[in-house]
Amino acid sequence: MAFSYITISTTLTFIISIIIIIKKYRKPRLNLPPGPPGWPIVGNLFQVAGSGKQFFQYVRELFPIYGPIITLKMGTRTMIILAQADLVHEALIEKGQVFATRPAENPTRVVFSCNKFTVNASLYGPIWRSLRRNMVQNALSASKLRTFKEVRVTAMDKLVERLKAEAEANGGAVWVLKNARFAVFCILLSMCFGVEMDAKMIEEMDEMMKTVLITLDPRLDDYLPVLRPFFSKQRKRAMEVRQQQIDLLVPFIEQRKLAIKNPGSDPTAAEFSYLDTLFDLTVEGRKDPPTNEEIVTLCSEFLNGGTDTTATAIEWAIGRFIENPTIQSRLYDEIKFVAGDRKIDEKDTEKMPYLNAVVKELLRRHPPTYFSLTHSVIEPAKLAGYDIPTGTNVEIYLPGISDDPKLWIDPERFDPDRFLTGGETADITGVTGVKMIPFGVGRRICPGLGMATCHVSLMIARMVQEFEWRSWPEDSKVDFSEKLEFTVVMKNSLRAMITPRI
Repeated sequence: MAFSYITISTTLTFIISIIIIIKKYRKPRLNLPPGPPGWPIVGNLFQVAGSGKQFFQYVRELFPIYGPIITLKMGTRTMIILAQADLVHEALIEKGQVFATRPAENPTRVVFSCNKFTVNASLYGPIWRSLRRNMVQNALSASKLRTFKEVRVTAMDKLVERLKAEAEANGGAVWVLKNARFAVFCILLSMCFGVEMDAKMIEEMDEMMKTVLITLDPRLDDYLPVLRPFFSKQRKRAMEVRQQQIDLLVPFIEQRKLAIKNPGSDPTAAEFSYLDTLFDLTVEGRKDPPTNEEIVTLCSEFLNGGTDTTATAIEWAIGRFIENPTIQSRLYDEIKFVAGDRKIDEKDTEKMPYLNAVVKELLRRHPPTYFSLTHSVIEPAKLAGYDIPTGTNVEIYLPGISDDPKLWIDPERFDPDRFLTGGETADITGVTGVKMIPFGVGRRICPGLGMATCHVSLMIARMVQEFEWRSWPEDSKVDFSEKLEFTVVMKNSLRAMITPRI
């Protein structure tokens, strides 16, 4: 019996010691925002995947239950989603520096981003500062954008001719998104590489960029790394796509280097391009300029960042004009008043209050994505009293702000007059307040904001000046259902009837 008492006493002492040690070194329990209960290890991952809904639809239904800040456990990732203006203001404005970094990327994205060597993906620090400063000051500033004016004029003329030819061949019907995407991609290619490409090469470039974006779509092993051995074929395919991307773009990089070294050797080369700013770019903390692979990554970011977002906005705009011909008529009257019989110019668009109201309402009602680019924190933080640990994916659900009836009168209605006679205001930069943030807000706001609004305004104005837009088939209703591709597009791509005005 004595032996048993000693054994029991020793065992109890050992157990108590272990408990004390665990309590001492165990991480304190985090006070995360509320969210649906998940399963062990996988969290909410299979609940989302098995819901039969797109991610934005699943998330949208959670806010009425759990409130405007929620947590989802997606395998090894913790995702905290914000859907209210004051929460976004607290995170990205009041605590902007803390929330200014990015979370870890999946291995495929790391390959395509050259280990996060891009403006959008880089961690908050010297590399990000160097890349962003170069892009903003040397490619996207107002003065630099003006140097590409003729590129935009040429692209708009080509767009008009493409639309006329397609309409003539199809009884007046045209596809809106396809043509808008081609036009804006032409502009960005010229801005990026300083050369004018033929239609075949433009199509090849476009297909390459689409393939890259498809390859970057999240996979199950991104959330559960333990499953990566089962996705070896997908990883191999991703590496093949990356090599194809490099093989396609590097010749243009080398061609531009030669043109710079031998001025006048290529009469088709532009005086300036975004690519020119990358060859001798000084990056804080690095001795050498970017490699060709890194330049491929930066050029791809430039092209992808401005193509689908702008083209998608044009499709939604034309849909709204067809739905409400009065908006289209008022816009055409303003164009005639400002430009008369000459082609509308981008300087003209700055003097057109109704056009600017239309563009602002377009970006409010149809932001290019449901979620801004993912944020993360540089150190453990608090938000609305909840814990935000490092490594967390902080997501901003944009419609939660731009459709909030507490911020907007009749938010579901597309009404440009809200910014004119309605007296409503919105600063899309978020500087004077967060009411709509189609380009993000704070330190990581999209550097292409000025270029995007310029392109959208000019394309809308020119397309309305040249054509009257009507429904196809005649007298049919526009379907404003949404789906998520690279951006938020119409579920059924918009086809419209056009009649030339001049």
